[in-house]
Amino acid sequence: MSIPEPVGTTDEQQPIITAVRRFTVLTVNTHKGFTALNRRFILPELREAVRSVSADVVFLQEVHGTHEHHPQRYTNWPAMPQYEFLADTLWPQFAYGRNAVYPAGDHGNALLSKFQIIRHDNLDVSISGHENRGILHCVLRLPGDGQEVHAICVHLGLRETHRIEQLKLLARRLEELPSDAPVIVAGDFNDWRQRADALLKPCGLREVFAELHGNPARSFPARLPALRLDRIYVRNLKASHPKVLAARPWSHLSDHAPLSVEIEL
Repeated sequence: MSIPEPVGTTDEQQPIITAVRRFTVLTVNTHKGFTALNRRFILPELREAVRSVSADVVFLQEVHGTHEHHPQRYTNWPAMPQYEFLADTLWPQFAYGRNAVYPAGDHGNALLSKFQIIRHDNLDVSISGHENRGILHCVLRLPGDGQEVHAICVHLGLRETHRIEQLKLLARRLEELPSDAPVIVAGDFNDWRQRADALLKPCGLREVFAELHGNPARSFPARLPALRLDRIYVRNLKASHPKVLAARPWSHLSDHAPLSVEIEL
């Protein structure tokens, strides 16, 4: 009787993994899974809308990690953290930065990725005695040639003086990175007076909507966007086809309109 060969592959049979050189980014303030003014819990509908974009990397702001009371109040509240529920089966990699902690639970920023997240940390940029804020910094490894991309998810404060200090902390983090490292910074900057571009320009960041259309995108309020609060910045990367997702269903899923863009190395 012959002995079967062990199952495996030779070096010649190893699959060739094509290097990823282009991918899509989406940023959205989820408003903790509620519509504007907290009238209705719509996280399941929001998940379907996020899935429909087919983004490779998703920057999320205001997502719940835990909440003690909401599961008893809403029958469709997920049995897992909101970022894990949104990741579902499409984004096998995710990271969470817990910013605000209170007796009933916590919330913060999250990143969903189809690419490997090799490390991440959450930079506390809270101003003492005021809102808890953080900057989630993830390092992604793209398939193929192993190119690393820094993905930084931002949610800044409501007061301009706080935002300026938080932007300085972001700039300090960017200065610590290699000058040739590809970087994406996206999220809710609450920068209605448009001060961030000037503060971040010395760091080499370019806002994708401002670069292609002259101004950051109008993203708030979602049903009739007027204020330019949300941003996508890049460094050492090309950006194309920036979009504001302000039509239905997005206009009824959060108080912010999401932004998307195609990124090329």
